[in-house]
Amino acid sequence: MAKFEIWGPNKLKGEITVFGAKNAAMKMIAASVLIQGEVTLENVPDILDIQKEIKILEKMGGKFQRNGHTLKIDLRKIRPGNPDPDLVRSMRASVVLLGPLLARFGKVSIPHPGGCLIGKRPIDRHLQAFKDLGIKVTESEDNYQFNFERLVKDEVKFSKITVTGTENVLLFGSFQEKQITIKNAAIEPEVIDLAEFLKKSGAQIEINDRTITIRGRRNLKPIEYRIMPDRIEAGTFGILGALSGNLKVTNLNPAHIESLLKEFKKMGIRFEKGKDWLYIEKPAKISPADIRTAEYPGFPTDLQPPMGVLLTQAEGISRITESIFENRLGYLKGLEKMGAKIKILNPHQAEITGPTTLHGAKIESLDLRAGATLLIAALISQGKTEIFNAEVIDRGYEKIEERLQKLGAKIKRV
Repeated sequence: MAKFEIWGPNKLKGEITVFGAKNAAMKMIAASVLIQGEVTLENVPDILDIQKEIKILEKMGGKFQRNGHTLKIDLRKIRPGNPDPDLVRSMRASVVLLGPLLARFGKVSIPHPGGCLIGKRPIDRHLQAFKDLGIKVTESEDNYQFNFERLVKDEVKFSKITVTGTENVLLFGSFQEKQITIKNAAIEPEVIDLAEFLKKSGAQIEINDRTITIRGRRNLKPIEYRIMPDRIEAGTFGILGALSGNLKVTNLNPAHIESLLKEFKKMGIRFEKGKDWLYIEKPAKISPADIRTAEYPGFPTDLQPPMGVLLTQAEGISRITESIFENRLGYLKGLEKMGAKIKILNPHQAEITGPTTLHGAKIESLDLRAGATLLIAALISQGKTEIFNAEVIDRGYEKIEERLQKLGAKIKRV
């Protein structure tokens, strides 16, 4: 098990590039199950979650070739069967293999996906969606068996918005020649990017507000596609710039992080933006804020933890309301250990009083975004910080220590 050692505080300066979106790349790799030919994806981050997904499909007979951030995928010869249960349990996003494997082979069995500690993240909405389409779902302890013969209904309406649930039905429907409608669908940029990928391959997809209609085809064609930039990585680096230096963040779409930039304006954080870049200056004073997470275009739950560090440096009392996951405030205990003044009101709300000087400590990454958050906190803290379970951060941030070192950060992997 690796750890990061960081010596602070750090004044960072320079330019950092955002890589491809983890949550788009993983879904397009899954979509390649439906394509009878070689798919070429550009701007694919080399991160742990994608490495695991590739391993799952390689064990089923798939072939992959990576050259930098370009990934060639050939899944024509994958075998009918079930994905490796241990790998599925280690990674939450593996659930999106369900839709394409079921569409192509008519049956699939998976254990309950795992991989993070931010909440139960049940797949009940996935199960209900497939049941609504007439797919037989059998549950036994920690395992789910899906069997598909024909579509009984052509509409899914989610009781609560679900990103991966929307993507699973979108993937499944893109292989059906009968039209399927998704209501109360997620419209995150990664969902839109996946839809564009599938449209380029031959599926007919229309998105109107939160209604998605799909008419697929059995012979989706091989394509080349460039994955969108990772908006969560872009937001993470933007917050880092506001805390520890003047940074230029490149290869991003500022429109994808508009909710964060609105908060920056309210907090007095100066920035400039271009078509694909953002320049952030560390302000002399940061005003407090009231952050409430919500589905896109609301404030992203994945940026709520890094925002928590920023609020420790704001003058006054700030509040966080986490509306998506029940355990996403766990990282606050790590910040408390580093000297932050935090009052947890309930499992979904907390108050942060600042500004406070943070101090180095020995802490552990609980999940991907919490790990990145503690990394940011360590960079602005006094003294040495050790962050254990560094591999959790590797799930979503490629070679993060090397990229930070180029900005002047004192960090190493042990």
